Amino acid sequence: IIVFALSLEFIPTTMMRRRLVAILNRHQNALRRSLSSGEKPTTAPPPRPPPRAAKTTIGASGPHVANDATTGRGPISWPALGLAAVVSASAVGYYQVERERRMEEAMGKVVSTGKPAIGGEWTLVDMNGNLVTNKSFEGRWTLLYFGFGRCPDICPSEMVKVGKVMDTMKEKYPELVKKVQPIFVSVDPARDSIKALREYGKDFHPSYIYLTGTPEQVQKMAKKYRVYVSKAEETEDGDYLVDHSIVMYFHDDKGDLADCFTQSMRPSDVIEKIVDRMTFVPTI
Repeated sequence: IIVFALSLEFIPTTMMRRRLVAILNRHQNALRRSLSSGEKPTTAPPPRPPPRAAKTTIGASGPHVANDATTGRGPISWPALGLAAVVSASAVGYYQVERERRMEEAMGKVVSTGKPAIGGEWTLVDMNGNLVTNKSFEGRWTLLYFGFGRCPDICPSEMVKVGKVMDTMKEKYPELVKKVQPIFVSVDPARDSIKALREYGKDFHPSYIYLTGTPEQVQKMAKKYRVYVSKAEETEDGDYLVDHSIVMYFHDDKGDLADCFTQSMRPSDVIEKIVDRMTFVPTI
């Protein structure tokens, strides 16, 4: 008010002075009333400064104060941003799961047009002393296994597995099993003679055909099927074991390799694969 009164000396016109004096008197009277009643004088609020960007706590001289109630909110709030993030994450997750599912379906429908570099022409001897070749089994689906007659555990286990496959298929798929021929090929021709294999075959499924041959014939065939064969050291009495790959090779009726079955597969797994391959109809 004092500054306001001093400023009257610099007002040039009388009319303007009178108006300002009236304003000054009203403010003085309001000040006297407030002082007499014990209330604090009310003054006009200072003009609001323009909004500034909020400061961070780094480098601030005092504690950071959040935006006051006078600061207006923007069009996007934190809950809205959180909801958008959740929706986006869910959409991305669904896309990835759906993409993997479609890729698996597509992989299941892929039909290979080439031939694997496993197998080929071979010549061996059956239990009647006759020469047989890969062409001798054309028109039948063959289940080929490499082993040796003196194998103590793995070979008999795999042979029994094939027997279960044949018996189960005879019950569930009698027409298909007639086209399947199990074949046992010895990787120990030095000891697995025709006579020895005949005795060996008495303990397993009667549908088996046992083949042997000269060491050169067996080695050549094993190489074409990429079968690992290694003779272990002989004991004092001349006995030895033969380390070899444990894989069953399943061929179609044209002699082409259709699938391979490992030792870890159960008879039900083998049956499922065999039926799937034998009943598969390629789409054009």
